[in-house]
Amino acid sequence: MSFILFVSQLLDFILHLDTRLGGIILAYGTWTYALLFAIIFCETGLVVLPFLPGDSLLFAAGAFAAQGALNATMLFVLLAVAAILGDTLNYWIGYHAGPRVFREQSKWFKKEYLDRTRAFFAKHGKKTIILARFIPVIRTFAPFVAGIGRMAYPAFFLYNVIGGILWVGLFTLGGYFFGVLPFVKAHFSLLLIAIIVLSFVPLVYELIMHKLGHRK
Repeated sequence: MSFILFVSQLLDFILHLDTRLGGIILAYGTWTYALLFAIIFCETGLVVLPFLPGDSLLFAAGAFAAQGALNATMLFVLLAVAAILGDTLNYWIGYHAGPRVFREQSKWFKKEYLDRTRAFFAKHGKKTIILARFIPVIRTFAPFVAGIGRMAYPAFFLYNVIGGILWVGLFTLGGYFFGVLPFVKAHFSLLLIAIIVLSFVPLVYELIMHKLGHRK
């Protein structure tokens, strides 16, 4: 029972890291950079962890950097590297897992689906890798599926770097410049929730359009 309680508390700590970042900085100092690096790396690099905080955590980190609690330059460089390395790991996991999972005799993972995936990434892979950065859950699955689809690695790497820099830069700079405003500071937790909700809007929109398209 104590182990279950420990796991529950650990998950609660990780999932709400963005709202507790101030206390973490005070308690752990420079080790906060390592913790932020690990969270961003795992959120983008491990397909089984799409629920970890991403956008809201970057915004919160940028806000604390503006207050002098974190070094803005170090924060940006470390988290951009974490995002790029995470997607790279996820790509290679998918690259090696794809052929083993998708087989002709499989009921759920047919080779036909693998061929479709490869065709999709050959045509749309570049913009997908960049745009997926800004959509929770999809951000975690996109590089994995790109690896399954055997997207050409030089192209994947280039757009992985571009997407990682844009994603980390946009949200940390957003936190840096807007996180210190009196209204934002007074409603910081609500703003982080709003960021999470708004991040899912493109995904919901695409799902609705997909449903409407099928009905037509």
